Amino acid sequence: MSNVAHNPKPKITEVEGFGIDTIPDADRTSTPRDLFRIQFGGANTFATVLLGTFPIFFGLSFWEGVGAAVLGVLVGTLFLMPMGLFGPRTGTNNAVASGAHLGVTGRIAGSFLSLLTAIAFYSLSVWVGGDALVGAFVRLFGAEDSTMLRLSLYSLIGLIVIVVVVYGYQFMLLINRIAVWANTVLMLLAIVAFSSVFDPSYAGSGEYLLGGFWPTFILSALIVMSNPISFGAFLGDWSRYIPNGTSNGKLALATLGAQAMTLIPFIFGVATATLVTGGDYVVGLIGAAPEWYAYLIIIVAFVGGLSTGSTSLYGTGLDFSSVFPKLTRVQATIAIGTVAFAFIVIGRLYFDLLGAVNGFVGAIVVTTTPWMVIMAIGFWNRRGWYSTEDLQVFNRGKKGGRYWYTNGINWRAMTAWVVSAVLGLQFAYYPPIIEGQWNAVAGGVDLSLLVAIGSAAVLYVGALLIFPEPDYVFGPKGPRIGRSVKSTIPPVR
Repeated sequence: MSNVAHNPKPKITEVEGFGIDTIPDADRTSTPRDLFRIQFGGANTFATVLLGTFPIFFGLSFWEGVGAAVLGVLVGTLFLMPMGLFGPRTGTNNAVASGAHLGVTGRIAGSFLSLLTAIAFYSLSVWVGGDALVGAFVRLFGAEDSTMLRLSLYSLIGLIVIVVVVYGYQFMLLINRIAVWANTVLMLLAIVAFSSVFDPSYAGSGEYLLGGFWPTFILSALIVMSNPISFGAFLGDWSRYIPNGTSNGKLALATLGAQAMTLIPFIFGVATATLVTGGDYVVGLIGAAPEWYAYLIIIVAFVGGLSTGSTSLYGTGLDFSSVFPKLTRVQATIAIGTVAFAFIVIGRLYFDLLGAVNGFVGAIVVTTTPWMVIMAIGFWNRRGWYSTEDLQVFNRGKKGGRYWYTNGINWRAMTAWVVSAVLGLQFAYYPPIIEGQWNAVAGGVDLSLLVAIGSAAVLYVGALLIFPEPDYVFGPKGPRIGRSVKSTIPPVR
C-alpha cells in the first residue's frame, strides 16, 4: 500500500471536482472494501432481479433458472475481475486506460461500450423502480394505472439519479452502502413473505422460448452474464480512488465477492417469477405479496433504482466529458441522462421495452467481453505498467506520446476487437433486436460469446507476436508475449 499522506475525504454534499484526469495519490482514499460495496450495491437491486426473471419467462424450471443464474454470474465474474486492476495503476477510468492498448484515440471504443451499458442499465433501474411505485400506488392507495402515472414516477426516479450522479463518487458510495445492507435484508425477508406459496419444484411453462432446453438455458445464462460484464467499462471509475500499490489479489477478491453476492437478487428474481403470471413483473409481484412485504418491495425498488442508475450513469458522464472536451463532467452526465430517459419513454410507449432490453444486454455481452479480454491480455503483457501522463494526451487535445501508435489507434488491438465483436454478433440471437445470420449453426445454441472471446484472444496475441509493439510502451522488464521493437517516443504536441 502507498505511504502517501491522504487528504480528508470530500463531503458527501460536495460536488466531485475530478473528471477523467489522473487522481493524485493524496486523494486516493478508497479501499478494496469500497470497491466491493459499490459493485454489490449497484447490482443488489430490482434491475438485477428483473434479469433473474428471464430464465422463468423463457420457460425454464426453478432449478434450471438457478443453474443459469449461477453459470452466468460465475463466467461473467471471471472476465470482470481483471478490470478492477486498471484504476489504481492508471489513476483514471477504464475507458481512458484502454488507450494504452487501443491507442489514445481508439479508446473511444470503450466510451461507446460504456454508453451502451449506461443506457441499458439506467433504463432498467428507472423502469423497474417506477413500476414498483406504480404497483404500490395501485394496490395500496387505489390509484389507476395510467401512462401519465408511470411517466411521472419514471421522471421522479430519473431526476433523483441524475442529482446523485452530479454530486459524484462520495454520494454514490453512500447510496450503495445503504443498498448493500438494506436490500439484502429486505430480499431475504422474501423467504418469510412467500414461504406459503413458493414451490421449488416449479417445472416451468413447458414451452422453451428457443424450442429446446439447451438453447434457452444458454440464452438465459448470457442475459444473467450481462450484469457482471456491464461493470467492465466502469470498475475503473471507482477503483481509481484506490491507492496505487494495492495488491492485485485484494482488488480481484473484492470483485469476486461482490459479484458472488449478486446471486441473492438473481435467485430472488428466479424464485418470485414463478409466482407472477402475465402483465408487468414488478406490479404483479406487489399484487402477489403480503401487504407488509408490498411496502418493503417499494423500498427495495426505490433504493435499488438510485443505486443501479447512478453507477451506470456516472461512468458515462465522466467519460464523455473527455470525448467532448467542451462538456464538464456535470454537463455530460445531464446530457447522457436525458438521452437515456428519452429511451425509456419511447421504449415504454411505442416498443417492446423488454425485447429492447434483451437486445441491449445481448449487445453488451458480445461487444464488451472481447474488449475486456484484450484489456486483460494487455495488462498481463505489460506487467501492469502504464504511463499516466501519456494516457491523458487525447483528453488534453494533444497528439503523440507512448500510446499514439498510428494516428492515435493501435490497429493490433482495434482490429482484434472490431473483428471479434462483429463476428460474435453474427452468431448471436437476442430476439427481436439481434438475430445473427449464423445463429442457428449449433442447433440454436448461442455460440456468440465463445466466438467473440476466442477470436479476440487469437487475433490480439497473434498480432503481438507477428507485429511487436514499440519498446517504450513497456516497463523495464519488457513484454511477456514475444518481443518489442526499439523505437522513439513520438513527441507530444
